[in-house]
Amino acid sequence: MMIASNPYDDGMLVALPQLSAEVRAAALDKAMAVRRERGEILGSLKSGAVSLPDVLDREDTVVGKTSVRRLLEALPGIGKVRADKLMAEVGISDSRRVQGLGPRQRERLLELLASQG
Repeated sequence: MMIASNPYDDGMLVALPQLSAEVRAAALDKAMAVRRERGEILGSLKSGAVSLPDVLDREDTVVGKTSVRRLLEALPGIGKVRADKLMAEVGISDSRRVQGLGPRQRERLLELLASQG
């Protein structure tokens, strides 16, 4: 049995549930499918087959749980340095996920990319 501390439980330890082999296999398959789909989306973005506004308009968790940095770095011509500058200028935290972007941040990010493109 695994034990983990719960930050909401004043330091008390709680037992994590045991997963059966079938449940664990299903969870691993689901995670692999999500990673595959995320890779396809990022590859399409990099190749220009899909635009950033199209990706940002998706409301699924595959895109929503992708980090903004990873999404920006998938764009053609944008590497780590330029992604850092864009995120700093818009005020986006390094750990921010796409689902955590506010409407103004999305709008400003798209404006900056359009003006620099």
